[in-house]
Amino acid sequence: MSEKLYEGMFLLDSGRFANNPQKAVDEVLGILEKAGATVVAHRPWQEGKLAYPIEGRTKGLYYLTFFRMEANGIPEIARGCKLSDLVLRHLVLRHPRVLFDAMVSALTGEEVQPEKPEAAPEPIEEPEETLEAEIPDAIEDEVTDEEEEVV
Repeated sequence: MSEKLYEGMFLLDSGRFANNPQKAVDEVLGILEKAGATVVAHRPWQEGKLAYPIEGRTKGLYYLTFFRMEANGIPEIARGCKLSDLVLRHLVLRHPRVLFDAMVSALTGEEVQPEKPEAAPEPIEEPEETLEAEIPDAIEDEVTDEEEEVV
């Protein structure tokens, strides 16, 4: 399997994040790393009042991450988030390379260098002699007749 590119949005308990931001970040990154992810970029995104209470909390902080991972690690992320007291909700989205690079570039403020494409496969050699199918005269006559009627 090949690694896929993902964006992860984690809704965190803003009170716990405010008390010890580094510990909260380490916990989120630990969930991802335990699932086999390689984190490319991460940062707090927005803190604010929630539309409705979640687990009795009315404020939350959105933490944005971009990472590479095998697809079979997604259930492990969901399990880690459910077991965490810090993470209230989470969402993981898969992105194509172009969008992923643009989002990481916007998040970090640095230009992301695209990965070198894999070596192109060797071209298939065409046979020297090409076979041309012969069209029976009767079919050619029908085509000619139809073309005359259209004109």
